[in-house]
Amino acid sequence: MRAALAVTIALLSSAAMSQSVSMSGSLGDKALLLIDGAPRTVAVGTTVSGVKVIRVTGSETVVEVGGKRQTLQLGGAQVNLGGAASAGGGTQIVLAAGPGGHFVTGGSINGRAVRFVVDTGATFIGIGEAEARRIGLDYSRGQRGLINTANGQVISHRVSLGEVRVGDVTVYNVDAVVVPAGMDMILLGNSFLTRFQMKRDSDVLVLDKRP
Repeated sequence: MRAALAVTIALLSSAAMSQSVSMSGSLGDKALLLIDGAPRTVAVGTTVSGVKVIRVTGSETVVEVGGKRQTLQLGGAQVNLGGAASAGGGTQIVLAAGPGGHFVTGGSINGRAVRFVVDTGATFIGIGEAEARRIGLDYSRGQRGLINTANGQVISHRVSLGEVRVGDVTVYNVDAVVVPAGMDMILLGNSFLTRFQMKRDSDVLVLDKRP
């Protein structure tokens, strides 16, 4: 009986350690976490699904699992509860709506950290010139064109992004346009979104990567 109980406990522990967690945002002293793909709002000092939040700042959350502490970066890769980082081979993105109902998330372009906002009305990923320079994107060699904005037509440069990552999911060779307008965040447009099947349930957006 004791042996059977020990085996059961070991299996449960193994299952718990296979969980994944990432930080998608923060609200004051509460962290917006994705635990096994499910959005959770966890206050400092509170434990949810074995994940205890120790400290929350605007860009990172310190969590404790099984007595071990780990720092989650905003929009960083999912990590398992044993502490190993994901390789980016996931197939699902789960986003929780923030203030104003916008889906904002951290991520990376060609390995450089950025902030995205989902924009289903944008044909391509949209990047401001200043942000493009910051992440080392040589857009001047891109295809020149004109796009319409609220202030009239502006010159744009169309480029191909080698690698775009959100959470645990990486997509390769994604079209983008770089525009001179100042932009606080990068528009996550349909050149990325059409690689997924999209489903929205209230304030949660689920993107399942197409085969």
